[in-house]
Amino acid sequence: MAGKNDNDVSRLDEAARAGWLYYVAGNTQDEIARKLGVSRQSAQRLVSLAVTERLVKVRLDHPIARCMELAQKLRERFPLQSCEVVPSDPSTPASIVGIAQAAASEMERHLKSQEPKIIAFGTGRALRASIDQLPPMDCPQHKVVSLLGNMMSDGSASAYNVIIRMADRVNARHYPMPLPVFARSKRERELLHNQEPVHNILELAKDADVTFVGVGNMGETAPLFVDGFVSRDEMAALTAAGAIGEITSWVYGRDGALIEGLTNDLVASAPLTRSADKPVIGIAAGEAKVDAILGALRGRIVNGLITNELTAERLLAR
Repeated sequence: MAGKNDNDVSRLDEAARAGWLYYVAGNTQDEIARKLGVSRQSAQRLVSLAVTERLVKVRLDHPIARCMELAQKLRERFPLQSCEVVPSDPSTPASIVGIAQAAASEMERHLKSQEPKIIAFGTGRALRASIDQLPPMDCPQHKVVSLLGNMMSDGSASAYNVIIRMADRVNARHYPMPLPVFARSKRERELLHNQEPVHNILELAKDADVTFVGVGNMGETAPLFVDGFVSRDEMAALTAAGAIGEITSWVYGRDGALIEGLTNDLVASAPLTRSADKPVIGIAAGEAKVDAILGALRGRIVNGLITNELTAERLLAR
């Protein structure tokens, strides 16, 4: 695809998706239109483009084909409402650039809705990179809500909280959580959550139409530890208790059940909800994240996933 501009590449990507859905997965053009969020006429043109650009032969001659097969297998195994797998860069398999672009596209799809939506966000590097990929938009009909605070115990802020950055990007009403990541006691957490502004934000988060979260691993490279929210001793205690991942600072084990006690007694974030109908989309990739993603999938903490090819292969091999 050398020499093609970004619009041409994006168009070919869409044609590849349509071609795969039609020729490999056996979808009708009406089904393709619904899945890609386009008109039936557009779906028909995309299928035709896949043929004229010689993407469709005996197999789909495009790297997205393998990714779509992996996504389908992940959807069937866990099961998931949605799954997007992007190609991996062999030289940097943990790169979040591809998943950030895919996540931004999914966010944009929701933001384009004329119906008002509540869109909730966690925090982290992958989410911030996704927000940076969004085009400027004007979405005053929506509300964007943070699921957690971003303050350290000394009052300093994390660089990876995304809610204000998101609101600036899309001109939506925004509701940052004015709390530390961890309270000093259960009683303090209760008092913080009972403050009227915080209570209102928690209610909005509970009613979110779609939620986007990062998935954090445990150990020396854990975001909670690297960013200074937990000490080395606290991380060691969590690991000894069977912790393998965290979402919005809630720490869980291999089956997705929350670890009892320890830092979970002090998390000031909105409670994790295991929704059967509303999308809760995890955005994560890399070898270090595999166990954490698996726990989130097994425990139904997320019902959607955006990841890369290498990570998808590792997940399916477990």
